[in-house]
Amino acid sequence: MISQATLEHVLNHGVIAYPTSTLPGLACLPTTEGLDALFALKQRSSDKPVSLGVLSLDQASELVHVPDLVRRIADAFPQGAFTFILPAHEPLDPRLGGGRVAVRCLAHPTARRLVESVGPITATSANESGEKPADNAQTAGQQLGLPDHAILGGGCPGGRGSTILNVQPSGAGWEVSIMREGIIPTHDVTEWLKNPN
Repeated sequence: MISQATLEHVLNHGVIAYPTSTLPGLACLPTTEGLDALFALKQRSSDKPVSLGVLSLDQASELVHVPDLVRRIADAFPQGAFTFILPAHEPLDPRLGGGRVAVRCLAHPTARRLVESVGPITATSANESGEKPADNAQTAGQQLGLPDHAILGGGCPGGRGSTILNVQPSGAGWEVSIMREGIIPTHDVTEWLKNPN
């Protein structure tokens, strides 16, 4: 259960820490005010876009073009393991990538409850830029100076973040390139792409 105070904080363009299936995340609504607060908190350069967390690729398809190939990749691996960079239907805030937006289907139950309540949220790691993330959302939020109502507690497995795949049109199909190896090794992705099933 997410408290009313937490929901109001997010809906008023505040930033909260929350657990994901890899590392703690920072959530805000993808609004100008929310992104202003997020980038200030992380001390992150505005030319380094953050990703969006969604419930499903169907929800993501309201913002970005989701080819069938992406759905097949997502179905072949654990939920939450990938972040896909996809073409936006209409350019978004440059801090979300502008014309190419990164989306991740969140797997952690707490993260999913948050998105069910407020819609797509940012899915960037809960740490100042360049700092190592904590292994749970409570500690991450406290390290960033967030008040209690802006922290959704929960442990995270830690280790690597999601594997980032850049997906773009190529001729009559789609080209997939690995931008960052994460929880899914590069080898596993390339082997699947050689023989999609």
